[in-house]
Amino acid sequence: MKPRVHAWLVNGALVACTALVLFPLFWMLSVSFMQPGEANNLPPPMLPLHPTLANYRELFAHAGMGRYFANSLIISTSITLLSLACNTLAGYAFAKLRFAGREKTFGVLIGALVIPAQVAMLPLFLLLKYAGLINSYWAVILPAMASVFGIFLVRQYARGIPGELLEAARVDGAGELRIFIQVVLPLMKPILVTLAVFTFLVAWNDFMWPLIALTGQQHYTLPVGLASLSREHVQDSGLMMAGAVVTVIPVLALFLALQRYYLRGLLLGSVKG
Repeated sequence: MKPRVHAWLVNGALVACTALVLFPLFWMLSVSFMQPGEANNLPPPMLPLHPTLANYRELFAHAGMGRYFANSLIISTSITLLSLACNTLAGYAFAKLRFAGREKTFGVLIGALVIPAQVAMLPLFLLLKYAGLINSYWAVILPAMASVFGIFLVRQYARGIPGELLEAARVDGAGELRIFIQVVLPLMKPILVTLAVFTFLVAWNDFMWPLIALTGQQHYTLPVGLASLSREHVQDSGLMMAGAVVTVIPVLALFLALQRYYLRGLLLGSVKG
């Protein structure tokens, strides 16, 4: 087979797979601009006959989507910032600082990865209930402040930082905090961006735990708010698709804007580890 024909076949297959993956997003966006009931026609139209923003106006004027969006933004941003601080400090400590039981403690943390998150939900809920934090932002933020995956990711990257560089800073009289802020953090920018994007995406899209911990509608995040909206407007496809667009587009835009740094951090972390 000629190289040019082979390239055409490969590229054609990639284009077909891309179209298959993107079609649900295209359909979701198209239906969100349709008139009420238009998407229920048989066969359903691919494009809106008379595009309208009525579904989006209804979402933010009466369905409370603006409040849900603000809740998701507050919770996801807080989780990202606190998780970055905790995971970076812990990952660096496991990689570069010497203390008793370091390897055994890290081994226990890695072993915890095999335990399903659902197993801890009931005791975690009861603990937060006794602390009086249920139905508050902190009920979602506190459990996500640190993750084993985040600690592991930072540790693997931090192991690639030359120990001689840190020893030279110590010889010059720099304390551990100063070394961490002025030497280590600038070197870990790629993995920090990767961890921030990953954490924000997970927090934004999380459905199960906010559904359990946030019992009041005023604290609902976008996924939970969209699920509650579907119970009332299950037949209104345009409104539901508009809600899905509002939920998906911000994180999709964030990932596309930072994907270069995200992938670079993952690749560098795998090489350095």
